Amino acid sequence: MNTVTTIAKREFKGYFLSPIAYVYLIAFLVIVNWVFFHGFFLIGQADLRPLFTIMPLVFLFFAPAVAMGRWADEQKTGTLELLFTLPVRDWEAVIAKFIAGLALILAAVLLTTPAVVTAEFVGDLDWGPVIGGMIGTVLLGGAYLSISLVFSALTENQIIAFILGVVMCFVMLVIGTPLVAGGPGSLWASSITYAGLGTHFQSIARGVIDTRDIVYYITIIGFFLYVNLLVIRTKTK
Repeated sequence: MNTVTTIAKREFKGYFLSPIAYVYLIAFLVIVNWVFFHGFFLIGQADLRPLFTIMPLVFLFFAPAVAMGRWADEQKTGTLELLFTLPVRDWEAVIAKFIAGLALILAAVLLTTPAVVTAEFVGDLDWGPVIGGMIGTVLLGGAYLSISLVFSALTENQIIAFILGVVMCFVMLVIGTPLVAGGPGSLWASSITYAGLGTHFQSIARGVIDTRDIVYYITIIGFFLYVNLLVIRTKTK
């Protein structure tokens, strides 16, 4: 695990060696604070639900943007093969890049704290949905990230990796909606609804921390990290 930690630290610091991380975080803060304070001053109610409602859409673009250069840049610069000439196993590199990206996502979520403090200061805040919303956002962001890393590994073009990541994440998000799954009652509808990322996020964001939702996100993340590993192994043969 020392190797994973070392690579993860290097990758995380790498975000801040260029303006990329700062641009991502500033854009994220502008969007989420505008949504919160816009509703706060119009409605006059200490309610963070509108903030967490838009998180699936905000992270639909934020997570692929974080992931798009992780493997694509390694391939473009020719350092992918060099990486694995070092005493680094492929699965360690996959996990480390995921952890670094997840740390940036977690940092973005923690930057919503001023909105939470403001809501608590001026009103009687219901902490259940707040805690659930933050946990759900990190899990959803992790799922988006693991999906997007696969496409970063498939191409050396960051823009293509970003677009494909957004499309796949969007499909995984909306697959559980009634428009796609159809009406309730059938086994097909239940299965499709359960497969949607958004379905589980909505459940957690209400403040209901269900073990099934946690297991679902861990499974999705684990599956796409495994696919990422298979792609990297193919590239480095």
